[in-house]
Amino acid sequence: MDFDLPAEHRMIRDTVREFCEEEIAPIAQEVEDEHRFPAEVFDELAALDMMGVPVSEEYGGLGGDQLMYALVTEELGRVSGGIGLSYAAHVSLGSKPIELFGTDEQKAEWLRPLAEGEGMGAWALTEPGSGSDASDMDTTAEYDADAGEYVLNGTKQFITNATVANSVLVKAVTEPEAGYDGISTFIVDPENDDGFEVTTVWDKMGLNCSPTCEIRLDDVRIPEDRLLGAEGEGWTQTMKTLDGGRISIAALSTGLAQGAYEAAKEYAGEREQFGQPISKFDAIRDKIVDMHRKTERSRLLTHKAAVKYDEGNRVTEESALAKLDASESAREVAEDAVQVLGGYGYTEDFSPQRFYRDAKLMEIGEGTSEIQHVVLGRQLGL
Repeated sequence: MDFDLPAEHRMIRDTVREFCEEEIAPIAQEVEDEHRFPAEVFDELAALDMMGVPVSEEYGGLGGDQLMYALVTEELGRVSGGIGLSYAAHVSLGSKPIELFGTDEQKAEWLRPLAEGEGMGAWALTEPGSGSDASDMDTTAEYDADAGEYVLNGTKQFITNATVANSVLVKAVTEPEAGYDGISTFIVDPENDDGFEVTTVWDKMGLNCSPTCEIRLDDVRIPEDRLLGAEGEGWTQTMKTLDGGRISIAALSTGLAQGAYEAAKEYAGEREQFGQPISKFDAIRDKIVDMHRKTERSRLLTHKAAVKYDEGNRVTEESALAKLDASESAREVAEDAVQVLGGYGYTEDFSPQRFYRDAKLMEIGEGTSEIQHVVLGRQLGL
């Protein structure tokens, strides 16, 4: 086992860290307060060739691996959970499935602009009534043989990036009686496909610079060449996508924890009470040590899952474990950071309150903590 990052990975991480410190950290609270998607940040990430890190160079990506992508996502999360979330959704959910399951023509038309940063990607699975049972799907896609088109109807809920996306990968039922085998995936063009509408942009507890939306599909007609893979492969694609996506959420969670830990450690070293820095008191010192322990544990689990993914292994267990641990650790570390700062931690002048609010979604998105327990129980044969 080699715990040292390869030189290229360290270089990418350091480049992104410098960018985050200089360009994102100064506006992180501002874009949250304004509920504003910072398009200029993603333009700059595109200029750094970061919008398609794990996508092959053939289709405009950086040609990196899952570990490199995890490092970039962690660095973004260290300063802004919202920017990190939109980035992860763009890469893991909006872009990577096209590379994994698309035709050469689909990759050229739809993947390349995403990987090069000319557009944002999104993924529409969840529905208002589905919750954790994402397979309970009412959105339908009926094939019109005369026109050579699919007609999509339904509503999707909690869709990241929907207002800024150039393409949305929509899951829909093509064969109602087939259960899991009756779900398919379609590439929808929000700008040009009539009948696509964003009906709600949610105000949330946190992550408000990342748009979370409800979308409605009303007789949206999709050419048959925008079916991703074959009919009935949508659920299998979803499971494979989530194996990688959960690694990115684990990385984002690790970044949130790291940012919160650093804020608390710095404050505790500077803040004096009773004639000494509060970091010298056992209660604060022990809390910061625990924050560091949890962050490092999450990072190790995330890197392990990413490396196994890059080796071509099935990582359902590893990705679920990393996501479960890192998401819960992020919330715990961020809460402790607020406590270390006391009254200041509760104000928007300091970052822990933002990390705390942002971290909570990590325990919900891409499978709740409860679902991760179900996944892990099955992997353990329970």
